[in-house]
Amino acid sequence: MKIVIAPDSFKESLTAVEACTAMAAGVRDILPDAEIIEIPMADGGEGTAHAFAAALDLEERTTTVTGPLGDPVEAHWCGDGTTAVVELAEAAGIHLVAPEHRDIWAADTRGVGQLLNAALDTAPQKLIIGLGGSVTTDGGLGLLAALGVTAVDAAGEPTDLRHAARITGERDPRWNDIQVVIAGDVDNPLCGPTGAAAVFGPQKGATDEDIPELDESLHHWADLLADFTGTDGTTIRGTPGAGAAGGVGAALLSVLHAEMRSGADLLLDLVDFRGKVADADFVLTGEGTIDAQTGYGKAPARVAQSAGNVPVVAFGGRVDATAESPVPGIFIDTVAISDPASSPEENLVNAADSLRKAVASWLAAQ
Repeated sequence: MKIVIAPDSFKESLTAVEACTAMAAGVRDILPDAEIIEIPMADGGEGTAHAFAAALDLEERTTTVTGPLGDPVEAHWCGDGTTAVVELAEAAGIHLVAPEHRDIWAADTRGVGQLLNAALDTAPQKLIIGLGGSVTTDGGLGLLAALGVTAVDAAGEPTDLRHAARITGERDPRWNDIQVVIAGDVDNPLCGPTGAAAVFGPQKGATDEDIPELDESLHHWADLLADFTGTDGTTIRGTPGAGAAGGVGAALLSVLHAEMRSGADLLLDLVDFRGKVADADFVLTGEGTIDAQTGYGKAPARVAQSAGNVPVVAFGGRVDATAESPVPGIFIDTVAISDPASSPEENLVNAADSLRKAVASWLAAQ
């Protein structure tokens, strides 16, 4: 029997590599002679730089940048002088801010722009930016400020998303010579019921009262981006992926003229996933939470959609079986690995063992 294992990371508990190891151990517990192919995944969120570094044999680097709430952060990225990969989550990731300290209006992406500047200084021909796992919803305002493009208020002073009246400044001309590719983890638009504020705002600290104001601020931000770049605000608001990472997608698409790609698809192409899965019996994937957001371009969904007729099973620390996915029926089964009798902290600590046992239990039942 041949089984392909291709999980994303399980946030706060397992990297994608660690998840692969645990799942492979579960397979061997039941099928010791199975052929197992391990493909650590990433979709633009946490772990993207490491995954691309492994796939492209890139040198891993570290740069100190400003974190989402102003504290210094040691952020990892990778490059080889030709290709660079920057991961937004390294500088503005949700894992960097404890839930009780998340502030939807204060958190910004300036550190991501600083990472981009560090990568720019290596003169790459292609720069891949992983968007996902952010704790920010600033529309990329902070990122652009680090690149020299500043939002100002009516008095001409630098300001935040709520008070922005226009955009001024100029990006570094070196960006004209670089292919910028967004490795996005979702295809949500910037605004509306499936936009950045409505779908992802609550997990980043937005209250029910914040969300309409945040959505309206992003709506206005799209018009400012359009005025600055000579494009169309309606197009910016509605472009799939513009809402990625709290609207950073919109800023990169309009100001850096980036190309939007599914981060998971980029990685799947690099490792020849379709070739490796063609004669497999099962594909096992997973991530920290399997819910409605999974179907918006997250790695497990892209794995399933790339597997063709090979059945795919998704394992999650938490599985919301009642959530309506925009891509129904993508998995033959979903399996929650957490023990409901244990505390959240215990489940995080025991995640590797729980994942191994869940995989073994599922295979034993087939």
